[in-house]
Amino acid sequence: MIAAAAQRRGSLTLATALLWATLVYNVAEGAVGVTAGAVAGSVALMGFGLDSFIEVTAASVLLWRLRMPDTDPAVEARELLARRIVGATFVALAVYILAQAAYVLATGSEPDSSPVGIGLAVASLALMPALGLAKRRNARQLHSHALIAESTETLVCSYLSVTLLIGLGANAAFGWWWADIAAALAMVPWIAKEGLEGLRGELCGDECET
Repeated sequence: MIAAAAQRRGSLTLATALLWATLVYNVAEGAVGVTAGAVAGSVALMGFGLDSFIEVTAASVLLWRLRMPDTDPAVEARELLARRIVGATFVALAVYILAQAAYVLATGSEPDSSPVGIGLAVASLALMPALGLAKRRNARQLHSHALIAESTETLVCSYLSVTLLIGLGANAAFGWWWADIAAALAMVPWIAKEGLEGLRGELCGDECET
């Protein structure tokens, strides 16, 4: 019993450290992504940067959650509300990307290449899979649905990094400005899915049953 309690405390400490790492990195990622996206006129890079700030919100919510005792009767209701708030921000981001993509296509405003954006995508692709898997393993040990859901968001950030890298790379290498729009639109299905699940209050899918 004592050993199990000590193991849980260790897992909670690790969960907190991983969430702080996620929060700090995503603040930097978001700032660089939004700034570089605005300079280059890149819808994909702007969307990626804004998604980073949403992940900051999700990590902050989980840090707040971990500070609450499991016996608190308000935990479940507050966790559900927080998930719905994060879901609403995802939906807003999906709408923004669609509107901005339509605007760029209508005006013919071609985005410039962004070496900074490419470097950001490479850095995120190198870090996010390892961070997400570490959080997933620890969340399973804690049997936390909320932490599993948050780890999924980190893992899917790897997909967004790949999408961003392809779009920015094609624009830089071949001058395919439309690849930036295609990359941005490729992000929308996942972002919208996460948003709708959050609004419905769904914390995770089949992973919760493991």
